[in-house]
Amino acid sequence: MSTEIHRSVCPFDCPDCCGLLIEVDNGRVVRVSGDPEHPFTRGFLCAKMNHYQKTIHSPQRLTQPLLRCGSKGAGEFRPMSWNEALERISTNWREIIAAHGAETLLPYSYAGTMGIVQRNAGHAFFHRLGASLLERGICSPAKGCGWSAVMGNTPAPDPDEVEHSDLIILWSSNAAATNIHFLQRVKEAKKRGAKVWLIDVYPHQTAAHADQVFVVKPGSDAALALGLMHILVRDGLCDEKFIAGKVQGFSELKAKVLPEYPPATVSRMTGIGVAQLEQMAHKYAAARAAFISIGGGVSRYTNGAMSVRAIVALPALVGAWAQRGGGCTAGISSGAAFAMELIERPDLQQGSPRTINMSQLGMALTQEQSPPVKSLYVYSSNPAAVAPDQNQVLAGLAREDLFTVVHERFMTDTARFADIVLPATSSLETSDIYRSYGHYGVQRCHPLIAPPGEAKSNLEVFSLLAKSMGFSEEFFDFKADELIEQLIDRQNPWWAEVDFTALAAGRMVKLSPPKNQQFHTPSGRIELFNPTLAEVLPRLLPLNVSDFPLQLVTAPAMKTLNSTFFEREEIYGQMSVSLNPTEIEQRGLRDGQKVLVWNERGEVEFFLRAEDSLPTGLAVAAGVWWQKFAPGQSTVNALTAQKLTDLGGGSTFYDNRVDVKGMEKGESFKKLP
Repeated sequence: MSTEIHRSVCPFDCPDCCGLLIEVDNGRVVRVSGDPEHPFTRGFLCAKMNHYQKTIHSPQRLTQPLLRCGSKGAGEFRPMSWNEALERISTNWREIIAAHGAETLLPYSYAGTMGIVQRNAGHAFFHRLGASLLERGICSPAKGCGWSAVMGNTPAPDPDEVEHSDLIILWSSNAAATNIHFLQRVKEAKKRGAKVWLIDVYPHQTAAHADQVFVVKPGSDAALALGLMHILVRDGLCDEKFIAGKVQGFSELKAKVLPEYPPATVSRMTGIGVAQLEQMAHKYAAARAAFISIGGGVSRYTNGAMSVRAIVALPALVGAWAQRGGGCTAGISSGAAFAMELIERPDLQQGSPRTINMSQLGMALTQEQSPPVKSLYVYSSNPAAVAPDQNQVLAGLAREDLFTVVHERFMTDTARFADIVLPATSSLETSDIYRSYGHYGVQRCHPLIAPPGEAKSNLEVFSLLAKSMGFSEEFFDFKADELIEQLIDRQNPWWAEVDFTALAAGRMVKLSPPKNQQFHTPSGRIELFNPTLAEVLPRLLPLNVSDFPLQLVTAPAMKTLNSTFFEREEIYGQMSVSLNPTEIEQRGLRDGQKVLVWNERGEVEFFLRAEDSLPTGLAVAAGVWWQKFAPGQSTVNALTAQKLTDLGGGSTFYDNRVDVKGMEKGESFKKLP
């Protein structure tokens, strides 16, 4: 059989939603490359996806259902048939529901696949079952809350517009690791003369693409934004005409908030010198079309939503929105283009079940609740690695009275604790439709190869479980392609300019966000004053106080994505934590030494890396590692807390403090590459 080339989509949790070209030879994927005809990603891929075929055909893929035959966490299983697995699951659930009620069942899923059908396939089933609801906010919902507090439902600018900017501010965004195709547009704007600033808590890989780097103290971003606004007002640098016609609440902000943020105060709060603050404000005001791109890190503090809100307010003061290439983005939302209720099926919900926040899984599984969680069904996630407060999560997963089912491609840390493991398909083995949160593209894909062994998709499994539980609703008979057709609302104005022939052929098409008014807020204006919120104006909210001296930043990795891609052992090195050399010397430690990073929640072994560019007071740990590749028994989320953001119920992965010490015994020294 000759090699065939097909279009597909990167399914992982990344704003770029890359177009792929998949070469298939005799039923096997032999090469994965970028689609040069994809309008946004233009043919190049990140290091994670350049060899996606190694993931697809990994010998570690799960191919049949497994039944636990050892202790929880030991990873000891025996094969079983699908019929036996379904019978055991449905029997256990019926018994649990009869004894304790359906709320004692909890689904746990997130963004293991970003396909709209497969990601949301379980909602209807668990609604019909009457299970507890899961608040899915482990990433950055606070960022969305900060945006909507000021901009309402206003669609974010198309990322291509940044090429027309003359000042681009990457605020808390390591675009080199998390948004490489937007960074490409930034680089193109730079070639045309644009200046690029990076504002973050340390200079990371993206710093190489910036003209200026401003290092701020963790959690002080709102102070910086408000301090810049103070200078803009003080020095008469605001666009009074734009404010008068398009902005609500400027006078209240000017009178009640900004006087609290003079340069000297803001300098102490942020660590940026007074002269630099003055320079930043004046250059921002002088730009023809300044554009701010807000990353996720700023929102992962207890004050995350308020910090984003303050940053989003900045462009209003200088009228940046009136210029092509000017304004701000906190991410693209195109969910309004799809008839999501047809797949999520809230109408099937039984009663009024409680809601459990996924970032507080540890508490849900270990602390006394009424009723207790008695069964956990995990798909498209790996909470044993990615959920905060890992030690509490693992203690919950180890409960013998917790009936756990995990649907997965690989034997992850979570799967090792399952009573039953079900084999899952990859993105190249199922139908789906994908939308991006970094641009307005949509792309449909079809299965290109057969699943390995007996692997099944999320939708297939929930259909089988529905039948096993005796559910008769027609929804549970739908195939993925039928649901895709229902999701595409051709009468919705978002689809007005879509070429449906191109969509059916697997090409990316572009949605059209509504343009009937510039700002989609209740007032029709940018709302610096928001009367619907407890805090009607933006201000700095303090972080939690801690005696530990180092702020822990759980940074994105270049070659892994959360806990994904660890099946490909060739792409990573040692699990390390980076500190400024001064911090290392003060503790009597050495570069390359194995150390313990610790706080009140636990301790984690890392290899120590000295980084001259890091500010003192910071510890940076990149990536979310599988336990079997870690130097010790735990990984980074043994150090993170289950506390939530000020709005949105988001995780606070960046708002944790730690210390570092040498190993009491078994110290090892290894110079890292």
